[in-house]
Amino acid sequence: MDTDFDSDAAARAHVAEQAARVGAAVAAGQFRREIAVETKGEQTDVVTQADRDAQSRVIDCIHSAYEANAIVGEEADELKSVPEEGPTWVIDPIDGTSNFVREFQVWCTAVAAVRDGDPVASAIVAPELGDVYVADDETATRNGEPISVSTRTDPEGCSVVPTMWWGRDRRDEYAAACREVVERFGDLRRVGSAQVTLAMLAAGTIDGVVTNVYANPWDTVAGVHLIRLAGGTVTDVHGDPWRHDSHGLVASNGEIHDELLAAVGEVEAVARD
Repeated sequence: MDTDFDSDAAARAHVAEQAARVGAAVAAGQFRREIAVETKGEQTDVVTQADRDAQSRVIDCIHSAYEANAIVGEEADELKSVPEEGPTWVIDPIDGTSNFVREFQVWCTAVAAVRDGDPVASAIVAPELGDVYVADDETATRNGEPISVSTRTDPEGCSVVPTMWWGRDRRDEYAAACREVVERFGDLRRVGSAQVTLAMLAAGTIDGVVTNVYANPWDTVAGVHLIRLAGGTVTDVHGDPWRHDSHGLVASNGEIHDELLAAVGEVEAVARD
């Protein structure tokens, strides 16, 4: 079934959903069981055999349909950046591994189909939450029902997430991000999975997401595509359209985007000091 990647995005959305479901099922089979945990750098950057097993199954599922397509993935020897040309799949077998190893249910498997650097379809499966998000090139859904971003306009009524992870040497920026959210918006959320967070924004559960960190594509691309299809706005810290290699990520329902950009501007000021 290795068809031309310029054909119907619905086919890629179907494969993305299948692959995400398979990977999530593999990971779920090891959730809340004894499992060895390794660190890749800082103590908060962890990986398990469940990540590796799930990624392997996701890749098998994708390659059974699109054998020649490149894979960008967090684990093993897959590509670590998105090629500017051609068909590519961007995958995260367990986004929220830190939650996973703590037996906290907020984690997911994320899969995105990309063409020439831009997402055309994606799926995010959060098995412990019972949620499956899918987007082709026309519609974003959760559990088969269309979703859209919230319509809240008053920042004081909005919930915003400072997402990604600021390393130990950047905790002043993390503190600044939290302060800006608390002072400018109604409430702060932080759930420990970037892709679940972005999916929740697409569904209107939260209203904004902000970081000045350069985010990995496997942490972002699938969720960004969902938000765009659900009517939201996604930019870099300067307000320019977001790409997989952008500086930071600012996502919103569109109504509070200027306030989010002002918030991340203050975080950037701390970074420059």
